[in-house]
Amino acid sequence: MPLMNKIESASFPATSAHRRWPAARTALTGFFALDGFLFAGWVVRIPEIKAQVHASAGLLGLALLCVSAGAVAIMGPIARLCVRYGNHVMTVAASVLLCASVVLPPLTHSVLALGLVLLLFGAGYGAVNVGINSAAVDFVASADRPVMPAFHAAYSLGGLVGATVGGLLAPVMTATQYLGLLAVAGLAVTAWAGTSLLRHPVAPAVRRDGAHPATSSVPAGAGLLVLLLGVVALCDAYGEGAMADWGALHLHQDLHASSAVAAAGFAVYSLTMTVGRLSGTRLVERFGPTKLLVAGAAVASAGMVAAALSPTLPLALAGFLLVGLGLANIFPLAIDRAGALRGPRGVATASMLGYGGMVAGPPIIGFLAQGLGLPTALLSVALLVALAGAAALVVRARA
Repeated sequence: MPLMNKIESASFPATSAHRRWPAARTALTGFFALDGFLFAGWVVRIPEIKAQVHASAGLLGLALLCVSAGAVAIMGPIARLCVRYGNHVMTVAASVLLCASVVLPPLTHSVLALGLVLLLFGAGYGAVNVGINSAAVDFVASADRPVMPAFHAAYSLGGLVGATVGGLLAPVMTATQYLGLLAVAGLAVTAWAGTSLLRHPVAPAVRRDGAHPATSSVPAGAGLLVLLLGVVALCDAYGEGAMADWGALHLHQDLHASSAVAAAGFAVYSLTMTVGRLSGTRLVERFGPTKLLVAGAAVASAGMVAAALSPTLPLALAGFLLVGLGLANIFPLAIDRAGALRGPRGVATASMLGYGGMVAGPPIIGFLAQGLGLPTALLSVALLVALAGAAALVVRARA
């Protein structure tokens, strides 16, 4: 049986036993939600910390780049540690690091110190992402159901809750108090979820040929397939980064929306992405991962064209809705496929490429916007998302 047929056919009878919510799944969902919650809690306090360290916009950008640098630098080593010590142990250890480091940024008083602690914070964030995604790949293989999108929906929901709570508490708590509270709460969640996860281990993912992708010899062509899946993740993350940094500005600057409406436009995008991920498992069961990847890319690309070129606000908002729905399941499925091929190493490779898209997207959009205008620059999102769909088809064909 061809390799991708083995991976896709791992698939997905929805038996009553598989519909149960086992302890391991609950614990993993908790870790995904905590990851999004902690990151959003840090993000909403960036303006306050910027003022505290007296950073210019340019210096703040360099400091924030340290988050991505720390994450990318740690992913390869963490993948090797996951293979050696197990995904669950490394997930718990990484979560402790993330919780401990989130409290550090408001304790700094210079841009240099902020950059250094953000390297550590980024390392914790990257380590958690490799750990939880590798453990989730194992769970998907064990449960024989494509539940990876549901785990990423928990991350999105955690982020929405974190941003909301952080905004509500901003007037009454300093950044030091709030992020300290997050650290304590995060350690409590880590203790609960980690204990449950370690007590209910999930066996490493097993390919249909009976081999473990983390420890067995790599199937012929698997390395190239993982790189292609990394390209899929990169193109998706490019779009997500562009929407986060430039979407609201496009509505406000080019379509003259009020600040409230512009913010609501990004909220629409975020909520539809969450809804798309919550429905992802059933969609994969019905249509298969490749069809969902390609369809999602087509929907997101069309939505981005509409959002970028529409002369009217309602059509642009409808485009944002389509972008959220289309992008929702591309990254989770790409990471899942990469992990099914090469275990934690596949997760790390695809995640590193995905982070590359997240880091590169906003400045590339800014550079293009300066010369061509923001609407035209946003069309690069449509182009790269379409490339993600094409890469998914190439993976299917080569496998």
